[in-house]
Amino acid sequence: MKKIFLIVLVCLILNTLNYAQNFKDALRLTEPEVLTSAKALSLGNAYTALSNDFSASLFNPAGFGLIKKSEFSGALSYNSFNNSTTFFNKKVDYSNSNTKLNEFGFAVPMPTRRGSLVFAFGYNQLKDFNYTMKFDGYNPNNNSLIQDLTDYNDDIAYELALSYPVYNKSNVYLYDTTLINGKLNQSGKITQEGGLHSWSFSGAVEIQKDVFVGATLNIINGDFKRDRQYWEDDVNDYYNINLLLDPKEPATRDFQTFYFNDIISWDVSGWNLNLGLLTRINDKLNIGFSVKTPRKFTIKETYFVDAYSVFAQTRFTLNPPVENRIEYKINTPYEFSLGAAINENNLLISFDAKFIDYTQMEFKSGLDIRDIENNNRDIKELFRQVINLHAGLEYEIPYINLALRGGFMILPSPYKDDPAEYDKKFITVGLGLNPNRNLSFNLTYAYGWWKDIGDNYGSNLSRTYQDITKNNFIAGIRYNF
Repeated sequence: MKKIFLIVLVCLILNTLNYAQNFKDALRLTEPEVLTSAKALSLGNAYTALSNDFSASLFNPAGFGLIKKSEFSGALSYNSFNNSTTFFNKKVDYSNSNTKLNEFGFAVPMPTRRGSLVFAFGYNQLKDFNYTMKFDGYNPNNNSLIQDLTDYNDDIAYELALSYPVYNKSNVYLYDTTLINGKLNQSGKITQEGGLHSWSFSGAVEIQKDVFVGATLNIINGDFKRDRQYWEDDVNDYYNINLLLDPKEPATRDFQTFYFNDIISWDVSGWNLNLGLLTRINDKLNIGFSVKTPRKFTIKETYFVDAYSVFAQTRFTLNPPVENRIEYKINTPYEFSLGAAINENNLLISFDAKFIDYTQMEFKSGLDIRDIENNNRDIKELFRQVINLHAGLEYEIPYINLALRGGFMILPSPYKDDPAEYDKKFITVGLGLNPNRNLSFNLTYAYGWWKDIGDNYGSNLSRTYQDITKNNFIAGIRYNF
């Protein structure tokens, strides 16, 4: 039997399976979240020219300068993620949901002789990593994860007696090979959870009449966990009792099942600045501009792998399971937002455009220099610049202190050459109730939909086609004192 050292096994798992750190990790931290405040989301997050509540810390901190009375804001969010996955013409529906504290914060205007000076402090949920997918189908082709592992000469397949070594005439080891040749039922489940959170410290000042500038310092922390389970089963008895997967191992007769489980866990910390400018052109028109500096993240990652194979008479297990820890840094790109809001005759219309250059995502340190360069090269080759569009409207019904709201947003796919069906689209509706001058309640619902694909290994060999929908509810309260 081939001798194996644990450190070799770890390196092979982390580097040859393409489960090591890659461009997807940078994208996970960069893509904007739609969950904001209840009022902002109901307006399609077209809030750069408004930002007259605590959510200014998310959109445009200059908007704090519009606040005239001290206020408290708080909100809860409910998020339901639904994935209808087609895999070899078989569809499986799967969903996951969670409820989280979305925001709470205080904004306090300072006494001034003229203009305004406002400070704010609080908490925001920056991202929700809720995601799930389930698939199950028969792959009739001549490929499998077992073959993929063997092609990379990875020791997982060998440890589970799914491959065996080949030697030359001088008994020198050459490579591993396997008798598995596809024709397996493939199934799996992926769940993701966690989020990013920020403690924000903000200030805004009116530098001249109706012109405001502001800044927010975000101290970011969070966690992320992805748990993937994957099976390959010989449902048609293609590898029956007459076949030994390892000619020298009698127990490898009648292969039945291969199981692979890997878990990625993150502990995330970071920081960035939000800078903003807002001007009131007149009583009806606001213009806003904001810049989010790159978020500088430090990720402490734990990677766990377990696997087993089942034959008619025995079971082979990866022993011990593999666990690896690493720390590395990722920077996200700048984000530039421009917005306008028009308010006339109790009707408010707002628009936002946000520019993000995804090619500027960057791995900074912590990995092997070759991995850093390869990841950053992939980012340049795979991603593009996008402009996210947001629009919203609000109508205040006179005399009953009720506001009706609606919005739309489109977030183009960051990948080059992706068709429009991979863009994320959201429609939003909401209402605001103000029972008195100091208290307001806001309720919002957002519905999003888009398509996605995923590969279990290789490219378009074992591909999932995903139709994703997302339901978000946010309930918020604001009190002026």
